[in-house]
Amino acid sequence: MNDVTVPDLRGKLAVVTGASNGIGLGLAQRLARAGADLILPVRDAAKGAAVLEQIMAATPQAKVSIRDLDLASLASVDGLADALQADGRPINLLINNAGVMAPATRHTTVDGYELQFGTNYLGHVALTGRLMPLLQAGQARVTTITSSAARSGRINWDDLQSERRYSPVRAYNLSKLGNLLFALELERRSAANGWGIVSNAAHPGTTLTNLYASGPNLGRSRPAPFEAIVKRLARWGVFVHSVDAGMLPPLYAATSPQARGGLLYGPDGLGQFTGGPTELAIYKSARSEADAARLWEISERLTGGAFASA
Repeated sequence: MNDVTVPDLRGKLAVVTGASNGIGLGLAQRLARAGADLILPVRDAAKGAAVLEQIMAATPQAKVSIRDLDLASLASVDGLADALQADGRPINLLINNAGVMAPATRHTTVDGYELQFGTNYLGHVALTGRLMPLLQAGQARVTTITSSAARSGRINWDDLQSERRYSPVRAYNLSKLGNLLFALELERRSAANGWGIVSNAAHPGTTLTNLYASGPNLGRSRPAPFEAIVKRLARWGVFVHSVDAGMLPPLYAATSPQARGGLLYGPDGLGQFTGGPTELAIYKSARSEADAARLWEISERLTGGAFASA
């Protein structure tokens, strides 16, 4: 496993979504060790308290704040953004990491959007947009977590919310393609408008986290097979790696002085399942700047003009 050397982050403020477990927790632990001040927005207060205890036990000098955030609620996103704006501290690093994967049946967010599109994609668009003044003040790097599933993502402009036809995997692929398109478009718009923000994307490969259980088990009376399959592959050491390994490409994208905006980072192994961090070719599905701009404009409307202050 090729480790990542994280620069000294003392005095820097980092916001990481989805840090209650998995990749997000691993990233938060490494950022704390590097001296960053952390804001960890979580949906479950009990999990947030446990994460705080875990990070402080490993890094007693860490400065960590747990905040409330449900990415499936635009009102919750607004609430967090308002609180951080009131604090007034510039944000130097934002990692859009939280997500849900492949519920068996179609679920919706508080605002009526398909759960994966609304949580993985729209929630992070809204959060990034609402935090723009603080991100600009901090000359921030924004790293948005996508997935190799974005390669198979397809945009049905007439059915973005999967109302006519729902497929767990297709909806997930779309949400992760949206994440990648957003990261690339944010970099283009920052460069064009002088926002001073660096935006890139990363994916962790196939990593053994509870993502493979929590989402697929929604709407099911019996456990989905995803988790058992991934655990078996992990035991065999085939196509699956640990959180410690999977977090390295996102960690590199978010912190390395060599990582640049407008690029995608992920594992360098066969099929991008496992491996050390490397720059990847942008997937064919995400190369259309016209699609990225169109999705951005639609997302602005769906989130109530998240980037109005940019």
